[in-house]
Amino acid sequence: MRFLLSAPGDDVKRYDRRDLGLLLLRLGTGGVLAAHGTQKLFGWFGGGGIEGTGQFMESVGYVPGKASATAAGLAETGGGTLLALGLATPAAGAAAAGAMAGAAAVHTPNGFFNQGGGYEYAAALGLTAAGLAVTGPGRLSLDHVLGHAVNRSWMIPAAFAATAAGTTLIVGARNRRLRKAKEGEQDPLFEEEYME
Repeated sequence: MRFLLSAPGDDVKRYDRRDLGLLLLRLGTGGVLAAHGTQKLFGWFGGGGIEGTGQFMESVGYVPGKASATAAGLAETGGGTLLALGLATPAAGAAAAGAMAGAAAVHTPNGFFNQGGGYEYAAALGLTAAGLAVTGPGRLSLDHVLGHAVNRSWMIPAAFAATAAGTTLIVGARNRRLRKAKEGEQDPLFEEEYME
């Protein structure tokens, strides 16, 4: 299936269903990510804003909370918006995937499925963002309009390497912090029912 899009004075350009499919996938995934990010940054759509999200981030081990909330909000809002536009697709997809890896780490103890508080949703968004970074945005994108100036092949491994390094450090520090806190806790010596 091919369809035509043209502007006055342009040669007729042909786009195929792959371009349309990538556009829909980018708009959907990018829109969801951007909406989640604005919850964190601005408190939109019922979100906690930097203050509320920062408190939550501290409670799940991401310290300092406000800085963590800002970083996650920027990665989701910025990465999502850029994905939707099809601009700087490798960096946008990698940033969004990194943010979702951080979210998945919080939900992993609850198992896979979202209905039980698991990491299913974060994994789906992260893998979709990563897939778009690797596949590219298609021809219905700002990257295409700009001659792929910020969507070069070498940028894909560079973006994922930088994101993987940052995510590993941040999630690793969180996990060490949680383990250390748990070591300081002591289980009760006797069950409460026997204490009476």
